Amino acid sequence: MKNKTAGGNDILYREDLDDVRARMTAWWHGEDIGRPVMTITCPAEKPLETIPFMPPPAGWLTDMSTGNFDYRVYLSRITPGTRQYFGEALPVVQPVLAPGDLALYLGCRGKEMPGTVWCQSCIDDPETAVFHYDPDNFYLQFALRLCREQVRLAQGKFMVGFPVFEAGLDTLAAMRGGGRLLTDLYDRPEWVHRSLRAITDLYFRYYDIFYDMIRDESGGVPAWICAPGRADVFQCDFSAMIGPEMFGEFMVPVLTEMCERVPYNMYHWDGANAVRHHDHLLSVPGLVLLQAGPGGEGDQGYPTDHPRWWPLIHKTLDAGKRAFIGCCSIENFVALQREFGKRLHRCVIDIHTLQTAGEAARLLDIARA
Repeated sequence: MKNKTAGGNDILYREDLDDVRARMTAWWHGEDIGRPVMTITCPAEKPLETIPFMPPPAGWLTDMSTGNFDYRVYLSRITPGTRQYFGEALPVVQPVLAPGDLALYLGCRGKEMPGTVWCQSCIDDPETAVFHYDPDNFYLQFALRLCREQVRLAQGKFMVGFPVFEAGLDTLAAMRGGGRLLTDLYDRPEWVHRSLRAITDLYFRYYDIFYDMIRDESGGVPAWICAPGRADVFQCDFSAMIGPEMFGEFMVPVLTEMCERVPYNMYHWDGANAVRHHDHLLSVPGLVLLQAGPGGEGDQGYPTDHPRWWPLIHKTLDAGKRAFIGCCSIENFVALQREFGKRLHRCVIDIHTLQTAGEAARLLDIARA
């Protein structure tokens, strides 16, 4: 069963979904929609459907847990209704089991912790490491089962997205351990290259499985924002620990291939220490959308829409890329608008701090001005 909620019909939690999809298709294809793409949410005023309450299981630590399938299904049902969606924001649930699901499918075990799941390394001896598709892998089977149920429940109500596929160095770091991989980059670079080749091939094998489950009739999927074809969010948090030369050698070829094969893409640029790789990211021909804020509010004290990052956003736009900007307030958006003018129309503005539908409507009016 494909995710028919992603196209063709409006849905309970996004009654104007067809209009959203039309705007996003135009934007991805280079058209000006009269404002930036705006992914705005605020708390829901009242539930649109009644779902019987289910208490968390005893010892529940994280909503990415595999400890109770029924409770994960319950979370999938209630999560879309906790927010209201404006602009191009989407009600999406995902069969996520960790910050890097691919590593779990390839042999890591998940250690559940408060709010997250830590992927425990599984490669002790690089020379005997095996990268292969295992159809019986526990985590893959759990994710597939959950995704099928999410797609079933989503019909006419919400949308279903991908697991979090952290391909490239992030997946290899999870499997090998970050410290040991840093050593491997110097001691056995050819093994790292071979491993990245295998991981990239497996990424696409798993991607295609889930893509066929969640795509709409036209091939579109939600990946942070709605896209009219194959889409995903790429990243490399491990890049914060290496210099530009190594990033260029090991990660740029991976990103280049992934962007060629997944044309509607975004790179999640995470952490101030990753700023050093900006030029390499801009050099990837098929990379479309760069998350311009390289860090959160706790990162050197600068929120992602702070003027500290504006030169990087300008440079991104000058290179022909598009920028995804996390925004903290209406006032900060007005400052961005003053700085970038119509160039901001090539950006995605992501804001989830508003409290009412009235604030969301005001922000959209300002964005159209």
